[in-house]
Amino acid sequence: MSYETLISVETLSALSNVKILDCRAVLGDPELGRQRYAEGHIPGAGYLSLDHDLAAAPGAGGRHPLPEPEQLARRLRELGINNDDQVVVYDDAGGAIAARAWWCLRWLGHAAVALLDGGMKAWQAELSTEVPKVTAGNFSVRPSLTRAINVTELSRTLQSRTLIDARSEARFAGREEPIDPVAGHIPGAVCMPFQLNLDPSGHFRSAAELRERFAALAPDADTVCYCGSGVTAAHNILAMKVAGYDEPVLYPGSWSEWIVSPQREIATDDQA
Repeated sequence: MSYETLISVETLSALSNVKILDCRAVLGDPELGRQRYAEGHIPGAGYLSLDHDLAAAPGAGGRHPLPEPEQLARRLRELGINNDDQVVVYDDAGGAIAARAWWCLRWLGHAAVALLDGGMKAWQAELSTEVPKVTAGNFSVRPSLTRAINVTELSRTLQSRTLIDARSEARFAGREEPIDPVAGHIPGAVCMPFQLNLDPSGHFRSAAELRERFAALAPDADTVCYCGSGVTAAHNILAMKVAGYDEPVLYPGSWSEWIVSPQREIATDDQA
């Protein structure tokens, strides 16, 4: 049996053959996640960096454009990941970062990848400071299990798509923008903050609750998810998959790419 969306701490603890990846990161401080990993991580876990492994260099494609597939595959091989491994990813941010890793492995064609529900907070067992010694894996790029859309195609089909923004309501409305130089959202988008996929304990809500959360949008395979830079949007994709909806499309460039061109329209709460 493989796990392809979420996995509980109890289930993970019972597995004997699993590869674990620590994906902790802090936006704006690329090395802090690695530092936290060094201070203590789930035993046996390797470290996967948001800025260095799960994204290419920032630029016209946004703050966290997708990495080159083979470059990420090479890093996964270095971490000992094989094509037939069950992979579990986690962070300390409610899955905000680990969901990007979950999506990226699916993007490279790896189905058996699950996010640790509750993350570090749910892991009550002992931590380790030991970096595991691994044999290089045979991970390879296979046909993708998920989909992405580029800014040209999104601009062309914008009017016919449901567009879901994972950022906070304040950023979506343009009342504040602590990261990007322009505030607002892509015209026609609906604000669905990713944090509301979680219950007060930091675990994902039940499939029924998540299905009800997104039901009014009637999401389908043409629905597009975005956020500030294509990271937390994956959280909504995972939540909709847990809910039983068709897996939506990720716009990796997200708001940070959309605003690069002044010719692209933006909306604020006064215009929405």
